[in-house]
Order: sequence, then structure tokens, then C-alpha cells
Amino acid sequence: MVVKIGIIKSGNIGTSPVLDLLLDERADRPNIDVRVIGSGAKMNPEQVEEVTPKVKEFNPDFAIFISPNPGAPGPAKARELLSSYDIPAVIIGDAPGAGKKDELNEQGLGYIIVKGDPMIGARRELLDPTEMASFNADVIKVLALTGAYRIVQDAIDDLVDAADAGKELELPKIIITAEKAAEAAGFTNTYAKAKAIAAYTAAEKVADLDLKGCFMVKESDKYIPLVAAAHELIGVAAKLATEARDIEKSNDTVLRTPHGANGSTVKKTVLLEKPV
Repeated sequence: MVVKIGIIKSGNIGTSPVLDLLLDERADRPNIDVRVIGSGAKMNPEQVEEVTPKVKEFNPDFAIFISPNPGAPGPAKARELLSSYDIPAVIIGDAPGAGKKDELNEQGLGYIIVKGDPMIGARRELLDPTEMASFNADVIKVLALTGAYRIVQDAIDDLVDAADAGKELELPKIIITAEKAAEAAGFTNTYAKAKAIAAYTAAEKVADLDLKGCFMVKESDKYIPLVAAAHELIGVAAKLATEARDIEKSNDTVLRTPHGANGSTVKKTVLLEKPV
């Protein structure tokens, strides 16, 4: 059986790349078929309402909608539409989504909320493409090395396995905290785990700073330093996450969970061993 997965992307968050990597790898996983549609950078209701219904044309076994702030008007429209379809659907979003948990449950939607996935400081003074790329690279490093990405991987793999076996899908209901991420990363060294928790927690604070700098403070001489501080802090978080992984590397205990030739998840820790 081939499991069909429909992905809808709206806007951009740091968790987005893991979907491409998880569901692509060398593009040779035999048990999945994926289609991706998107509204582009804009995530207004008009764009979202235009693209979301297209997922039905693929007739997927389940759908994933990923965007910043699941409570914003555009993502809210996507939730409304997906809830009305006869397709199991999972919403992946950042910290503001935690406040919509009850609504997501009422709509019959699964969710993965990544609290350590901060929005970029959306102030025009700092929206230089080079700086944006640097910021996003640091966010991706934090999410990858602290274990947050692995939680997303495991949740989607569970859905694939259930669909492949013809079972009823149990949609995830996950809010990723620093502790949950570090546990999923499989750190064997306590200092490495502590650094990972610190990195993810710092990324959560970046989101707080950017929220304040972008939406609460009006004077440019006050909001520019706040947003710049957030960009500095995500760099520190990425450094901590890298240090956590380097400790595990030095002990040859880095947990890796690739997929086998048949699509199943396998794992290894010792670098030279084969995953099983």
C-alpha cells in the first residue's frame, strides 16, 4: 500500500523544512506519495481559501497544514475548511497555536505546536534577506539538534504506519516543550541535554521578544533594539544546540533515526554501525 499525504504550506516557520526532509530523503521511500501546495508568503484568508480545497483532489490518507500562528485569520480559515472535509488533518504551528488547543480539539484536528519555533522580527528595518536567512538557519539548527524535529518525525511516521496498516488514525495532540524535545533527541550526556533544553528555551524567549518588538512597542528607537536582540539570542541558542550535539559526537552516542528501504524507521547511535 502507498500512503498518500497532502501538505498545505502557508507562510513560513522553521518547522517547515523537516516535512520536506522527512518525506523526501532520497525520494525512494516506497510506501508514501506526497503532494505539496501552498499559499506562498501570504497567509491571508483569500489565499488560504484558494489553495486548501486543492488537497481534496489528491484524496490523501491524511493532510498536514503548516503555518505560523494557527489562530490568525488565514490559518483559521484553513482549519475551518479542513474540519469540514472527510480527511484526517494535522495542524503544525508555532507558540500562538497553544492558545487554540481547545478549538483544534473541537474541530477534530490533530496538532503539533512547536513553542521553540519563533517568528522572525517582522520589522521592515531588519527584513534584509541575508539576515532573514541567517535567522532561519539558526532556528532550524535549534529545532533539529534539540530533538523538536524528531518529535514531528515520530508523529508523522506513526500516522504513515497506521494508514499503511489500514488502521484508524490517531491524530497527534502535541505541544513541544524544551524537555519533550530533549527527551526525543536521546541525549545520553546530562550536560548535552541541559544545553539542548537551554537552547530551546532561548528560542522560546526569542518569540517573546519578537512579539513585543513587532506588535506591542510602537517607537522605532525601542522596537529596533528588541528585534535585534531577538536575532542575537537565536544565534546563542543555535550555538548551545551545536555544543549539545558535539558532546554526543565526542562520546559517539548521537541518535540517528533514518528510514529503511521499506520505509520503516530504523535507528543507530554508534557512527560506524548499521541502523536497525
